[in-house]
Amino acid sequence: MNKKNQLFTAGLVVGAIAIGTSYAYTQTSQGSAKTHDKADAGNNRSGNNANPAVNIAYQTGVDPAKVAQADNTYEKDTNRDINWRKFDTGADVVAAISSGSIDIGNIGSSPLAAAATKQVPLEVFLVTSEIGEAESLVAKNGIKSPQDLIGKKIAVPFVSTTHFSLLAALKHWNIDSSKVDIINLRPPEITAAWERGDLDATYVWEPALSKTKASGHVLVSSKQVADWGSPTYDLWVVRKDFADKNPEFLKQFVKITTDATGKYSQDPKAFISNQSNLQKIAKITGSTPVDIAHLLAGNRYLTPEEQVRLLQRPFANNIRQTAEFLKSQGTVEQVLPDYGAFVTNQFLTPNPNQTNKS
Repeated sequence: MNKKNQLFTAGLVVGAIAIGTSYAYTQTSQGSAKTHDKADAGNNRSGNNANPAVNIAYQTGVDPAKVAQADNTYEKDTNRDINWRKFDTGADVVAAISSGSIDIGNIGSSPLAAAATKQVPLEVFLVTSEIGEAESLVAKNGIKSPQDLIGKKIAVPFVSTTHFSLLAALKHWNIDSSKVDIINLRPPEITAAWERGDLDATYVWEPALSKTKASGHVLVSSKQVADWGSPTYDLWVVRKDFADKNPEFLKQFVKITTDATGKYSQDPKAFISNQSNLQKIAKITGSTPVDIAHLLAGNRYLTPEEQVRLLQRPFANNIRQTAEFLKSQGTVEQVLPDYGAFVTNQFLTPNPNQTNKS
């Protein structure tokens, strides 16, 4: 096993260990959403019906659906209790799904490709956005060009979309990844290491992105990396056994999420002029309200109609292409012949009246 595969395996092991730790990072401090401790997760029953509570892993990326999360819209419209669990990386979410402690999880396209390649029993059922400026490579002010990164220490969460984008950017710049010191840190650890002066650069998302940009500058964003041919996506995945038993819940979950992103896309100016929206997103993500407008504009939110088309053969091909790139970088050891079994659009209902104006 080469060094990169050892690091990848270590990342997944740490992710598995972090499943228990992640319960300390629930929405308890945010107050607006339901939460339960680990002991209650398997036993909690909704006060409205006999169905068990749904365990959902979310991350701190900025998107319009965080407003629905803050407003308890998912609980109200599905008539189900939800345990919202905050995770720091997609690898941690995948480990929790594998263990059965999480039913639905928010991850990026890179950890999805890694998980599917390892044949974790999950499927992507919703694409929240094509990631743009909401994920960026931030460098210390003394680093003026990509070539200045050679020999420098760069932090990313391994097996994440930013890890994928960093490797893609280095390849575009003709910089061998072995010529930089890439280390595996979760976003909170990145913030702390940056403030100590231990890092030269980091490719990360909110809230660490804003905190590092305060004393650094963006060298490249995922929007530019996508233009170079390596797009990344923010996704929702579900355990296959949960999907088989809860199709109506997933249809409602998709509708609530796409209604929220559609409301933003229809009139971004009206959305961000509502200070309540910004405050709710900031509270859940840890970002500052003044940064929310820019970060929302940094992604492209797909309509249900676009997603119905994407979540067929095109996205299965995207997963394969991502896996092939990860294999070329030594991050995964194999590529499956086909990834169609890990993609479904059956819970999406096209809305012909919804278009993107952003």
